[in-house]
Amino acid sequence: MAQPKNLKKLTRARMDRTGESYTTARKAILSAKPNRPASAQDAADAAAAAQEAELPEYPAPGNVLQYDAGLWHRVLTQAGVKHPLTGEPMSEALLAGLAGGIGFMVFTFVYEETTTATIVTRAHPEPYTANLLARCGAKAMERTTGSARLAADYLDAGLDAGRAVVVRASVAALPWIDADAVEESDSIDLVVVGEHGDDLLIDDGSGSLTPISPEDLALARSRRKKDKHWQAWIPERTGPDAAALAASVREAVAQTTGRLLGTSELEGIPAHFAKNFGVAGMNNWAERLRDSTTKKGWTRIFEDPARLESGLNQILGFLTDTRFGGVGALRGQYADFLAEASALPGLEALGAHAADYAHLAQDWIVFTDLVDPQIEVQDRTGHFAVLADQLEVIAAGEERAAKALAETLGTLAG
Repeated sequence: MAQPKNLKKLTRARMDRTGESYTTARKAILSAKPNRPASAQDAADAAAAAQEAELPEYPAPGNVLQYDAGLWHRVLTQAGVKHPLTGEPMSEALLAGLAGGIGFMVFTFVYEETTTATIVTRAHPEPYTANLLARCGAKAMERTTGSARLAADYLDAGLDAGRAVVVRASVAALPWIDADAVEESDSIDLVVVGEHGDDLLIDDGSGSLTPISPEDLALARSRRKKDKHWQAWIPERTGPDAAALAASVREAVAQTTGRLLGTSELEGIPAHFAKNFGVAGMNNWAERLRDSTTKKGWTRIFEDPARLESGLNQILGFLTDTRFGGVGALRGQYADFLAEASALPGLEALGAHAADYAHLAQDWIVFTDLVDPQIEVQDRTGHFAVLADQLEVIAAGEERAAKALAETLGTLAG
């Protein structure tokens, strides 16, 4: 059905007049429109609407290895963006690799009541989503605004075009989240898929679509101090050509290996924190796990039973959660990325490195299985030593794999 160009204006006017929600007012206006185009322009609009109706349905938000790459795989698939060689949607593994792929970061902070342990095994600290969008070749419509009203208009524009829209929200402000269980600054990207009655349906990576009122979503979006009311959607099916995609892969791999090996500067990170990143970070963590005497060693940091259990549970959470880690520290997914990328022109040699990262995935799975939050506090020193043994094996393998991959990348034609 053709939609009037001033639909938003008409809808807002009806809302002011009747007190209806945006969704209800919009449906009332559309239902009153004639189904037959009344002019050549209406006919053109109807044809465009029919074309949008041919978009693939939004993919089921099933199991993913990396949250944001999986989210954008679904959004790009729904928008009809295709891989230039296969004609199929770009895979989650390819998008994850383009976003920066894998990395490593470890930080511990001792507070009065608790000790935190943060482990990140995806690309970090570079902006993951921004890199993904810049390198995947799709044309993204991004918006930020301090106005909740404009933010609603921008969201409506994407939905009216038949596209899913990605928005950024404060985790603590979501109605189904216990605000006391998360940090105030934690944020998450959600996909607004469409409308369901007076609610919006969102994909939050849970495996099913979740309804949320426009008011609750607006509140969660407004709590973001940085990139307030940020959103993005894909207005066109246009995707990358093979040469451009290959160039983006080379750029992404160079960033990944540089981060892991410490040969490139970390974006926005002071130099004295570099020891917590990449292979150096893995070795530094292993040293602190073995350290049973100094105040920086994990034996001293986690001498309290409650802190020990909480810290080890945090590590497990980060290693298994799909937002900042994932199964096998996402190394298996990176192996898939290299194998897929090797089909692009000039990148055939990348495929030979996939086995290294598949092997590292298994090493990380072993490490994850070794972490035991139920370990008795008197046994923690021995437990940390076992973890350090496996971590040193991983660090050596990570260094070999990244150096070999960087060397191959240097030989590839630009």
